[in-house]
Amino acid sequence: MNLHQFRFVQEAARRGLNLTEAAKALHTSQPGVSKAIIELEEELGVEIFARHGKRLKRITEPGQHVLSS
Repeated sequence: MNLHQFRFVQEAARRGLNLTEAAKALHTSQPGVSKAIIELEEELGVEIFARHGKRLKRITEPGQHVLSS
């Protein structure tokens, strides 16, 4: 777990769950952002984002707690 992962989650939320836009804002790649978020979710043991396929659909209740931290 590292601060970059939290920054990626915050930026994804700020950019309307658009990982491509979040990656542009963070000057990194979209696959890197996606991977970091998935790794953080695995480490925390919660889903931060609800997904439909690979797309982020909404922020989950546990995700709200992560974002407010």
